[in-house]
Amino acid sequence: MLVVKFGGTSVGKPERMKKIATLLLDTPGKKIVVLSALSGTTNTLVRIGDHLLAQQQTGAQQEIAELEKHYTTFINELYTTEAYKAIGQEIVSRYFSLFRLLAAGRFDERSYRELLAQGELISTELFYHHLQERKTPARLLPALHFMSIDENNEPELEKISERLKPIIETMSNVDIIVTQGYICRNHKNEIDNLKRGGSDYTASLIGAAIRAEEIQIWTDIDGMHNNDPRIVKKTVPIAELTFDEASELAYFGAKILHPSTIVPAQKYSVPVRLKNTMDEKAFGTLISNKGTSGEFKAIAAKDDITAIKIKSSRMLLAHGFLRKVFEVFEKNKTSIDMVSTSEVAVSVTIDDNKYLNAIVEELENFGSIEVDQNQTIICIVGNHLADKEGVLRYVFDSLGSIPIRMVSYGGSYNNISILVDRSHKDKALNLLNEGLFGLK
Repeated sequence: MLVVKFGGTSVGKPERMKKIATLLLDTPGKKIVVLSALSGTTNTLVRIGDHLLAQQQTGAQQEIAELEKHYTTFINELYTTEAYKAIGQEIVSRYFSLFRLLAAGRFDERSYRELLAQGELISTELFYHHLQERKTPARLLPALHFMSIDENNEPELEKISERLKPIIETMSNVDIIVTQGYICRNHKNEIDNLKRGGSDYTASLIGAAIRAEEIQIWTDIDGMHNNDPRIVKKTVPIAELTFDEASELAYFGAKILHPSTIVPAQKYSVPVRLKNTMDEKAFGTLISNKGTSGEFKAIAAKDDITAIKIKSSRMLLAHGFLRKVFEVFEKNKTSIDMVSTSEVAVSVTIDDNKYLNAIVEELENFGSIEVDQNQTIICIVGNHLADKEGVLRYVFDSLGSIPIRMVSYGGSYNNISILVDRSHKDKALNLLNEGLFGLK
């Protein structure tokens, strides 16, 4: 069985929703189809929720009315018969009555989470009835029946599997099962979500839970590229990546893939394929356990990084110094991306400045502190890069005169990370594209 996920842009217009229905019909075998909300819907629901939390009823009602107009137009273009247009109108009326009911009552964080879940629920119901209008056998499977997270907001993969497998067995007479991405239930059995971008995560969790043949993530570009196409003119799609390579790229800024997506699939060795809804014949990118050693594969960049340098002459003789430094970040719930040490100093980077002032205040007990904001981590990824002779020379020669603030190499077989000022990012990505891949 395949698990096939389509994002908001893939279902954002009636003609695109029709196209993915055709694509599914042309793909042999059984499929679980994971859909996001229509593009723009979740952002609008966030604005509605923010208005309601701030008790701004007028703003919320205006947003609801505008969104309802959009859906009314959408169903009139999606369905061709009057009977199914009437079904579509009933669906829209039902959901927007719920929005107004939520807006009229006591609106709290629990209500907010319930509101955000409606985008996926409405998109899947509309798509399911489009399949019905095309006389395509399909079933609608609510994700709230099987998808759950624990008290730490982590998915309960084994429980998801236990619930999902018997449900799917009861649907063996159809080839297409439609469900929602993003949404779930929490440990209190309340409606919750897997956070933004979570539809990719849903697909991976389902694929791992049922040990799928393959997980397909369909977007509007032809797979993961070797560099950022928004900044670098000449990029190329990557045919194959290992799970570790893809994880590094997703974490360090490759927007096509949610950072959490790889984890469940990798655990059970379920291949993940990135495909393009605009060009379904393109190969895309296949992510699996297979890899080629010693090759540069891709470059990604992560902005809004802050570098913190702690300098202390006491470091050399102070046992446990680093432990005390890291405890400061742990106490302030702030993750560290890069670390560089010497006899008298240690530099670290963080991507969340929420507790920066408190962190700096505590670190001043250990020595002098320097803080550099607006930095960018550039991540160069490949499989067993250390097997490539002169690997760092290639990187440094490519960057030329660009000043490098930090380097991390050796902590991972797949990653060389460099830290540069944000102002040098675009030039650095283009220089690396030319120096490492011969593309300019």
